[in-house]
Amino acid sequence: MAWWLVNTLVLDVAEWAEVNFGSCELGDVRRTRRAVRAAGQMAEHPDGSTPDQFEIWSDLKATYNLLAEEDVTFTALAEPHWQATRKQACGRVLLIGDTMETDFGIHRQTKNLGPTGDGYGRGFFLHSSMMVDASTQEILGLAGQEIFYRTPAPKKENSYRSLQRKRESEVWGRVIDLVGPSAPGAQYVHVFDRGADNLDVFCHLIQQRGDWIIRAAQLHRNVVAMSEGYEPAVSERIPAERVQSLQAVLKAQALTGTYKLQVRSTKDHPTRWAMLEVRVARVQLRQGKRRTRYQKQVGFQCLTQWVVEAREVNAPKGVKGLHWVLWTSLPVNSFEDAWQIITYYEWRWLIEEFHKAIKTGCRLESRQYETAESLEALTGITSILAVRLVQLKTVARSQPNVKADKVIPALWLKVLRALRKKPIETVRDFYRHLAGLGGFLMRKGDGEPGWITIWRGTEKLLLAIRGYLAMTKKCG
Repeated sequence: MAWWLVNTLVLDVAEWAEVNFGSCELGDVRRTRRAVRAAGQMAEHPDGSTPDQFEIWSDLKATYNLLAEEDVTFTALAEPHWQATRKQACGRVLLIGDTMETDFGIHRQTKNLGPTGDGYGRGFFLHSSMMVDASTQEILGLAGQEIFYRTPAPKKENSYRSLQRKRESEVWGRVIDLVGPSAPGAQYVHVFDRGADNLDVFCHLIQQRGDWIIRAAQLHRNVVAMSEGYEPAVSERIPAERVQSLQAVLKAQALTGTYKLQVRSTKDHPTRWAMLEVRVARVQLRQGKRRTRYQKQVGFQCLTQWVVEAREVNAPKGVKGLHWVLWTSLPVNSFEDAWQIITYYEWRWLIEEFHKAIKTGCRLESRQYETAESLEALTGITSILAVRLVQLKTVARSQPNVKADKVIPALWLKVLRALRKKPIETVRDFYRHLAGLGGFLMRKGDGEPGWITIWRGTEKLLLAIRGYLAMTKKCG
């Protein structure tokens, strides 16, 4: 059987399941075969309930039993996908990291879940590193993940003990280490939000020889302002006038340039064009008076890096203007360099789409399982399925003009053309008409379809293909 590939996305669900789960080590080859079968059935109907996805009682029972097995864990199911994703890395790739909180409900009778939200939710946290091609914005897959549970901080804890105990934020460093150093011929650039703005994260990145773009959360943090010809040694005493808050250093910088950014609509304001001013500085971070265990372990003393600021001017009345301050290890010697850093950070929305695909597209939090361990194992399949859903949108953007019959299964094209009664010549045509089955109206002002309408259309197309195959199957 041929593999039908559009970039990194395998369209045929049975082959997609084999590619992603066929090499899982689950303690028994029969479990691996069942995992492949279950993943393919889930992919045909991602947002259906578990009984809807499996239809036949024997398949449903076998999947429940599979996810309850001790050897069938989140890591065992997802790790082959992580390894395959890292092998695809070539040139500069972005590793967009973030944490998602799940909540299965305080009244759900599920064992071993932990506190979430304000303490009244029950669930776990999923930290993911999504690999994206920096030149095409194509999602390559997940490079590493970890599920963890929240541990409440001890009461009356002082600042010293806080630095010495294990902290929830350490998950950033653990996943950085799990992903590891860049593959041969690749450059890893980790892109993080403000949750990663701490020295331990920088230390992990340095140890793994990775580059980074991290949004600064602590603008009051003191830094050493660098200038041409001034780069003090670790042991050198720093003049007081050189030590300033990050905010003050940026305020003193000359304007590097300006650019316009289209800001997507929210519940509070419509889509708008924002004008942003860009400033750049080079600064040095030095060790504080108190160091964490990890900083002591790696011997952190100082770090020199660039910082890029993008600040919106003349924001509409009642709208809080955009303001990003980004740490980066990448050199910034021009406005074009700064603009590239900002562009990479703007692509963080891809992992937000991934989280939405897990919760909305796959309805993870609606699943009725008896133990947290079974839900974790299910998340191993669901997270990879969620990547598939988001890829459905981005792959059409990366190869819009490729002839559809070169990369789309012939049966898919045949059935879709029959349903839509329209010519479908290119990959872009294929995805637009696929989304049309899912409710996309294809009017001139509608833009390009999102992954939700695409996967809804995919579900209908797969059902139509099943009906076609059942009707044309010859007996005997």
